[in-house]
Amino acid sequence: MTHDDQGPSHGHIPQGQQPPYGQPQPYGQQPEQYGPYGPSAAPAPWPAEQHRRRGRGRPAVLAATGVVLAAAVAGGALMYTGGDDAPAASPAAPGTSATVTPAAVPSVTGSLPSDAPSALASLLARPVVRPEQAFPESAVRLADGSRYERVDLATTTDCARGMSQDLAALAEQGEGCSRLTTALFTDAERRSQVSVTVASFVRAEDAGTVFGMASMDPVTYQTVSLDPPPGAGLPTVPPGSPGVFRRLMTVRSVVFANGQWGDGSESGEADLTRQTEDLLQYVNDNVVAYEEG
Repeated sequence: MTHDDQGPSHGHIPQGQQPPYGQPQPYGQQPEQYGPYGPSAAPAPWPAEQHRRRGRGRPAVLAATGVVLAAAVAGGALMYTGGDDAPAASPAAPGTSATVTPAAVPSVTGSLPSDAPSALASLLARPVVRPEQAFPESAVRLADGSRYERVDLATTTDCARGMSQDLAALAEQGEGCSRLTTALFTDAERRSQVSVTVASFVRAEDAGTVFGMASMDPVTYQTVSLDPPPGAGLPTVPPGSPGVFRRLMTVRSVVFANGQWGDGSESGEADLTRQTEDLLQYVNDNVVAYEEG
């Protein structure tokens, strides 16, 4: 069971920024770690500079197509409060100083439809998909013959470390995100850099909330892209480079894909979009096979 979204997709992604929350070390340093090329029985600690992460802040959207809003399961409901219709703050009285407060995180709730599958409870009782199940191959060949290399893989149970601040705050409104895993892929020409992230939630409703808000505003509610690790032979994407945003939803996970050209080029959007969507579908199929298998 998958829901898709082809919403706003092309924007500028600032890079090299440290998150305003959590720890600056790479978010793969958790009890269960996986190195760049697959699971390891006893992985060594990763260098602190190995994962400089892209995607913090609010990049400007260059182009937008249609917006698709979906809830946890087809036909479900998503309720949003706040935003542009919220009352404006009263101006400070003359002679007094105004206190600036950060914008409140929208209050969003998701609900399951009345025709949700009866097996949903048992599916949600299963452990969340593991990194080696979502990303089983370091060398990927898709049905159309295109080839990709997975050059990095990082996982954490502290999902906020791999999310934008707004997305992390949104995820905290429900019962939480159980695991977040990100892989960085490049094409055979080693020109593209596509980060694919699997964020798995305790409840299907919470996954639906995140998917719905990310569909409406993929710039604000985005996951963090990985920079190439040392030794990968790939450049770090220049700050402010345009990118493609895509996402799909399964039973309890949201799969995000952020694609960019390694040299920061703004041309070749159609090819970059194809690569991003193809890798997104590849990972999504792996997650669906596990969650519904």
